[in-house]
Amino acid sequence: MEVKVYIPHLALQEYVLNISTVHVVLPEGVDEVVTPYPPTPFQSLLFYCNHPVSMGRVDDATFEKQSHTVLVGPQYSRVNIKVQRQLTAIRVDFLPGGMFRMLGVPMHELFDKGFDALDFFGAEMKTINEQLMNANTLEEGKNIVENFLLKKVSKLKDMLPIDSALKLLLQHNGTMPIEKTASFSCLSLKQFERKCKERLGVNPKTFARILKFSKAYRLHESSPALNWTQIAYEAGYYDQMHMIRDFKTFAGVNPSVIEQQLLSTPLRMQKDLHY
Repeated sequence: MEVKVYIPHLALQEYVLNISTVHVVLPEGVDEVVTPYPPTPFQSLLFYCNHPVSMGRVDDATFEKQSHTVLVGPQYSRVNIKVQRQLTAIRVDFLPGGMFRMLGVPMHELFDKGFDALDFFGAEMKTINEQLMNANTLEEGKNIVENFLLKKVSKLKDMLPIDSALKLLLQHNGTMPIEKTASFSCLSLKQFERKCKERLGVNPKTFARILKFSKAYRLHESSPALNWTQIAYEAGYYDQMHMIRDFKTFAGVNPSVIEQQLLSTPLRMQKDLHY
């Protein structure tokens, strides 16, 4: 699995965190693999250049093939991702509030779902998909996606102090007290919580929990030799029991079970996510 993470164009950096390319070719004799994919803190656009994945919920044995471009709103529940033979994709992760500023759609309306991006961008996205299918390299595809995003800059909703405050919470991995984060937003705590529902789709405490959980999960994917006590400490948990609680909420199982599930797949879908 080859992942390249690009720093976006300077003009994009007020609303886009990262643009990544992903290339996967399964080992010979392996036709498909299923990999757990718990929530991340990001709202994202996923461009599948030629080989869309299939997605299934943990409590449902069926898998649904995804669109060529998927808009992912605020995530809360784990899904399972099925990759067949190979995967070529481009991923855009937005800063907190970035997708709201681009779409103007309250994020709570997109809560815990993925959507066909054609429903939001219409013919423009159809053209992008056609260009990506004909791109010779993933880097060329990345440039196509970046140019698409640059066209959105002039139409973004204004950046407000809350956007800077949420970026600080992201940078502190959810460990900054919510009251302190609210103070940076120049809003009362109640106003801050209401605006978070609009910009993030969840309240700030839930977002902070997802931030810490995501760091713990990605640490295990990238450094499986670390024990869970070390991971809990590195992710900013008060103790290991709090981490186990979050794993049961967001991954559907405790850490030891997710560890066993990852042993059955060669793919680590989140270890290269950066913030």
